[in-house]
Amino acid sequence: MNSATQLKMMGSSPAFLSVLRASRLVAVTGATVLIQGESGVGKELLAESIHEASRQADGPFVAVNCAALSETLVESELFGHAKGAYTGAVAKRIGRIAAAHKGTLFLDEIGDMPLSIQAKMLRFLENGECQPLGVEQPARVEVRVVAATNRDLAALVAAGQFRQDLYHRLHVVPLLLPPLRERGQDVALLANAFLASFATRHGVALPAFSRSALELLRSHTWPGNVRELRNLCERLVIFQAGQEISDTCIRGQLFPHAACGTNKADFTPALAPFSLPSDGLSLEWVERNLILAALERTHGNRTHAAKLLDLSRDTLLYRMRKYALR
Repeated sequence: MNSATQLKMMGSSPAFLSVLRASRLVAVTGATVLIQGESGVGKELLAESIHEASRQADGPFVAVNCAALSETLVESELFGHAKGAYTGAVAKRIGRIAAAHKGTLFLDEIGDMPLSIQAKMLRFLENGECQPLGVEQPARVEVRVVAATNRDLAALVAAGQFRQDLYHRLHVVPLLLPPLRERGQDVALLANAFLASFATRHGVALPAFSRSALELLRSHTWPGNVRELRNLCERLVIFQAGQEISDTCIRGQLFPHAACGTNKADFTPALAPFSLPSDGLSLEWVERNLILAALERTHGNRTHAAKLLDLSRDTLLYRMRKYALR
């Protein structure tokens, strides 16, 4: 397991350790794995750790966000196409499945895979055959498949939005990552590790949590899970470099409207829960991370995220494109 993955997969809570033990057992097999859990719990990191402990560790790890696939191009994206297979196919394209040959294919947000491609994905999972568009004969591909979702696939099957046969083909070894709110004893461990990592990365003095700040972190419900905690710690390293982090500071970051008043006109620099590092910082970097934090807080709802940042939705979308955020 590489150092970045190891840091983010830290924990000692019984539920979390149980999932890690199960993942190590299944990693050395070739079985298909379905990782379930809320957004931000670390599903891709667990998939990476399974890959790194598997027989395919020397091969590629190819991650596909099924929710981001265009329904009109999803088949080409996954299976590839021959030159001239359709209008606009000016060159041969190797699909993501073939790119993962001898390695691991990680299908993130599998519950959002379009129904139109699910039958072909099922055939691939059953016999390992990958047939690009415009190619008469399929090729066999050796790929270990790990899928992940934050949705209830059984409910999607019942609603006719996900194929039942594909669900059962994926549901070979299910692993459920617990949300951070159920891992209370891990919050302080992760928070301190994140502070140390980001202080080193950004070359600033390491801040430290006060006892009351740690208590507040433990009591928070963490709707964005580990990702929310990680981004919070990175902001704290930037804004509180070399200082003690108080519970007031944490509240200001977690509940900005409660700390500063709901009327944005009432906000003054004296109420800001952070200070500018002596060597400065990149305003674009801060803006990018604030956008990420708003998207996490709203579980990806861009309209609500724009309201949190006092932006129009179009302005938020423009800035997301500017920083290559999805």
